[in-house]
Amino acid sequence: MKTTALNAETQFAEINNNKIAYRQFGNGAPLFFVNRFRGIMDTWDPLFLDSLAEKNTVILFDYPGIGSSEGELPLNIVEVASTVPALADHLGIDKFNVLGWSYGGLVAQAVTFQNQDRVLNTILIGTNPPGENEIPIEQVFFDHALKPINDLEDEYYLFFEPSSEKSRQAAREFHERIGQRLERSLIPSTMEVFQRYIAGSGTMREDKLNFRDGYKTLKSPVLVISGDHDISFATENWFPLLKNAPTMQHIILNDAGHGPQHQHPELTAGYINLFLG
Repeated sequence: MKTTALNAETQFAEINNNKIAYRQFGNGAPLFFVNRFRGIMDTWDPLFLDSLAEKNTVILFDYPGIGSSEGELPLNIVEVASTVPALADHLGIDKFNVLGWSYGGLVAQAVTFQNQDRVLNTILIGTNPPGENEIPIEQVFFDHALKPINDLEDEYYLFFEPSSEKSRQAAREFHERIGQRLERSLIPSTMEVFQRYIAGSGTMREDKLNFRDGYKTLKSPVLVISGDHDISFATENWFPLLKNAPTMQHIILNDAGHGPQHQHPELTAGYINLFLG
């Protein structure tokens, strides 16, 4: 039987004295998926994952203290990012690609800048660059994101464009796809854990390691994918950086929100496969 997002076995790696949950499937160069605020392995769209697994070895994992992993989510994103090369070492992988969504996009950028000799390509979805950005998170994001449990109505606002019926229909289809395997009790639900994510995001905003300037000299290619109305990480915050990031490309999807890869899973995977190919 073919291994897919819905039947891939959960395995564990001993990293920093914690058991870190991960899954691996597909064929091709290793592609690490770095998750969003409150995200676990099963909050990725299985159609998006399977579309990418056709040409890449998909590697999912849960952060320390999140989902099925032991430990505690670090307060500094650079420390969170250290999980990726450590898991690569466990799997015997030298060089790899990294894909991060939302909070995971911040983590993926830390992975890239801290491991420039190992990261081949970086894909950033629904996220922002390090440092200070002009457009803040909209209040509607906090109104929905900080609830103990999110339902389909919350997902309309958090990941899609609620004013668009096309986007709302895509949200309903996405909700059904991830529901096939998702164990919602594993999703972080307490303010204590939320604050650890928020603290980590703050360390990237401070940007003490000057990652933002690092884009001027970064050698490896970066693909940014955004929805045209992202209530969490405004798409427009990338614009001042683009002329100073020579290896960066930016794709913006119309009538889409914070999770364009869930509204257009196969289209987005196609862009990514083309970029990596």
